[in-house]
Amino acid sequence: MGKLTDVEIRNWIKAGKPIAGKSDGDGLTFTMSAKQAAEKSGSWVLRYRIGGKQREKTLGRFPDIGLKRARELATDDRAKIQQGVDVGREKQVGIRDSINAWTVRQLAEDYEVKILASLASATIVSRKQKIRDYVLPAIGHLAAKDVTGADIVQMLERVNDRSPKLVRPVISVARLIFAHGIAKHIVSGDPCAGIKGRAISGDTSKGEAARVMLSDAELKAVFPVLPKYGRINELVIRILLSTAVRIQALTLAEWSHIDFVKKEWTIPPGDGRKSDRAFVIPLTDAVIGYFAELQTLAGESRYVLPVQKRIRGREGDAPMRQHTINQVLVRLCNELGKRCRKFSPHDLRSTARSHFAALGVNLIVAERCLNHSLGGLVAVYDQHDYLTERRRALELWCSKLAALESGADNVIPMAGRVA
Repeated sequence: MGKLTDVEIRNWIKAGKPIAGKSDGDGLTFTMSAKQAAEKSGSWVLRYRIGGKQREKTLGRFPDIGLKRARELATDDRAKIQQGVDVGREKQVGIRDSINAWTVRQLAEDYEVKILASLASATIVSRKQKIRDYVLPAIGHLAAKDVTGADIVQMLERVNDRSPKLVRPVISVARLIFAHGIAKHIVSGDPCAGIKGRAISGDTSKGEAARVMLSDAELKAVFPVLPKYGRINELVIRILLSTAVRIQALTLAEWSHIDFVKKEWTIPPGDGRKSDRAFVIPLTDAVIGYFAELQTLAGESRYVLPVQKRIRGREGDAPMRQHTINQVLVRLCNELGKRCRKFSPHDLRSTARSHFAALGVNLIVAERCLNHSLGGLVAVYDQHDYLTERRRALELWCSKLAALESGADNVIPMAGRVA
C-alpha cells in the first residue's frame, strides 16, 4: 500500500506518455492511455479477485480524483469485496439502472449521437427538426420505459392540429427513437406499435392531387403584399416561385451549394428530393440577386436560411423550419382573401410548372426543371440533363414574373418555344 506519490503522478502527466499501469498496492492502479496522455489525465483502476476470477473496476478519472481520494474509494470497495460483493458488477448494475430511468429526451439525444449522426445531412436535419418541434415538447419529459400508446396518440393529435401531413413523418421518427431504446434494452416494446397515421389524420393523400396553379391575376395580387412579411420571408417566396424547387431543398441549402460565378445551385442527393443524384439548378440574374441579399442577412451561418438568432443561440447553427414559411403563407393568403386562392410552398412549384407549359417550354425540359424523372425508356436512354434549355426556360419564367409584378397585361415574354 502507498507505493505511489503525488510527485510521481504529476511527473507522469507532465511527460505525456501512456502508462499501462502503476500499482499503489493491493490492487489500486494508475493508468494513462495515449488519449489521456494528450489530455493530461489518467484513470484509477481497482483490480481484485472474487469467486476465483480476476475483475477490475474503474474508480474515476485523474485529476478529478486525486491519489488520496482514490485510496479512500479503494478501501471502501475492498471492504465490500471481503463481504462477497462484486463491486465492478455493482457499478455496472448502477449504470444500467440509471440508463433504464432515461427520459425520452435522453433517449433521443443518444439516438442522435449514436445513429442519426452517421446518416446523410438532409436526413439529420429533417429528423432533428421533427424531434425538436414535435416529439420532445409532447413526451420528452416522460421516462422512456413508461411511455404508452396513449401518450403517442396524444402527441400525434397535437401534430395533426398543426399539419395532418406531418403525422406520418413524426410517428416514423418516434418509432426510430424507441427502436433504439429496444436495442439498448431501455424499453421493452415500441409504444408506437399498431398506431396508424390514417387513424389520426385520415387520408391526406386525397388532397395532394388538388394542386393550386396561381393565375396571372393572382400572382399580380401576391407581389405587392410580400414586403409586409419581412424581407427574408419575401426572398424565400420569390426563390421558390422563380426556381420551382421544393421547400425542403431551400431550407437545407448551404452557401457551399451556391456558385455565384457559374450562377448555379447544386442540391445534394436527398436534400428535399427522392433522387440519389445531385441536381444542378441554373440561376437567373434575379435569383442570384435574391441569394446575394440572403447571404448578407445570414451572417456567419453556413445555411442560406438559418434559424432566428433567438433559437440559434440555444441550439447552434441550424436551418430555418419549413413550418415558418407555411405560417407566413397562411397569413398572406388570409390577407389577400378572394383576390388569391390559398396556396402552399409546393403550390408555387406547381404554379411554375403550369406556366412553363403556357410559355411554350418543351414537356421534357419543363419536367427536368422540376427534377422529375422522365420515366420509362426516356429515363434509360436520355441522360442529357438539359441544363442550357432549363436555364432558358427559367429566364423566360422570371421575365414573365417581372412583367407581372410591374403590372403589365397580356404578358407574352417569349420569342418561341424552349425546345
